[in-house]
Amino acid sequence: MNFIDLFSGAGGLSEGFIKAGFNPIAHVEIDSHACNTLETRLVYHKLKEENKLGNYYDYLLGKFSREDYISKFGDKLLSDSVLNIGIGGENNDLIFKKIDELAGNKEIDLIVGGPPCQAYSLVGRARDKDGMKNDPRNHLYKEYAKFLKNYNPKVFVFENVMGLVTADDGKYFKNMRTYFKRIGYELDFTIQNSADFGVLQKRKRIILIGWQKNSGFSYPEFEKENKDWKVIDLLNDLKKLKPGEQNNLTKYKTDCSEYLKKFELRNGVDFVTQHIARPHNDRDLAIYKIAIKKWLKNEERLKYPDLPEDLKTHKNQKSFLDRYKVVDLNGYSHTMVAHIAKDGHHYIYPDTKQVRSLSVREAARIQSFSDDFFFEGGRTAAFKQIGNAVPPLMAKEIANKILINI
Repeated sequence: MNFIDLFSGAGGLSEGFIKAGFNPIAHVEIDSHACNTLETRLVYHKLKEENKLGNYYDYLLGKFSREDYISKFGDKLLSDSVLNIGIGGENNDLIFKKIDELAGNKEIDLIVGGPPCQAYSLVGRARDKDGMKNDPRNHLYKEYAKFLKNYNPKVFVFENVMGLVTADDGKYFKNMRTYFKRIGYELDFTIQNSADFGVLQKRKRIILIGWQKNSGFSYPEFEKENKDWKVIDLLNDLKKLKPGEQNNLTKYKTDCSEYLKKFELRNGVDFVTQHIARPHNDRDLAIYKIAIKKWLKNEERLKYPDLPEDLKTHKNQKSFLDRYKVVDLNGYSHTMVAHIAKDGHHYIYPDTKQVRSLSVREAARIQSFSDDFFFEGGRTAAFKQIGNAVPPLMAKEIANKILINI
């Protein structure tokens, strides 16, 4: 089953579909760091098929430069399949031409992806004076539809934020579904929580699936992961960090937990990469200490008005009051978003002996990326890619259900 991934990001959705047995023909993504991550990961999958994963681990260990890793173990077809280009306008003809060359005689069975969500998100609309009504990203679904018309896949998967349902009083979502139906697809959607798929994060998203009319396909039923896992099962084996500590390569602190083993987040090697903490200034560290103590004592969230006066920097005490949030070790994490690339205030590690925000690897694990998934571009780029991603565990289950139903 061959697929195209549009608005790919770092490839969380694609990772799940590849692990379920689908074959990627092309990834289309505008961010260059995410494209480098995609290429690095595709070479990983190639080496895995060839039983040569030792070469990938050597790259993680720093024995190869990225240039040498790609040139020695990748190939031109694989590199060409990652299209670092924006979708829309005149670019589409170029993208279609490149995908046609990559596909050859192969049919495109599936298209996956979700346009950037900022125009639909509740936070984005709250911050924009026009409620994002004039944002051109509102209409990227029409660009997505052009790929459906061009390739006529059997099925497509469109993932996006909950705010899509209510954007412009629901008109965008209604128009989108009408548009997809008009070009020949039946469709349905549900709101799914990644926590039901084994991801230790409360993350609700719209999963819209479309299929060719009269194909016999039906929207799948997703089963819930019933085990009561906790974030502590996810993070407890990683070494303690100080703010700004750069453990780009480190050993594990403890053996593998049952959770990490079941969902294969640890991959059999004895090291982990990108366990990197961002630095914090004295004011932020003082606020983090207060937030951590409040949470550990009563599971109470710190609100901005509760801060001592000497730690306040503005007089607005009515909006965005929950800017500082501690991750719940004894339950599920709150939703991971791309804002973590700008600061760590919303993702404070719950330990008074480690006053800091989450590391890159901890954030990646909360999004269900395995430890051998490497994010290119440095710490800030990695956080952005992680926050924007679809959790691979959730993606894999969606992929498995499509295989059964198709």
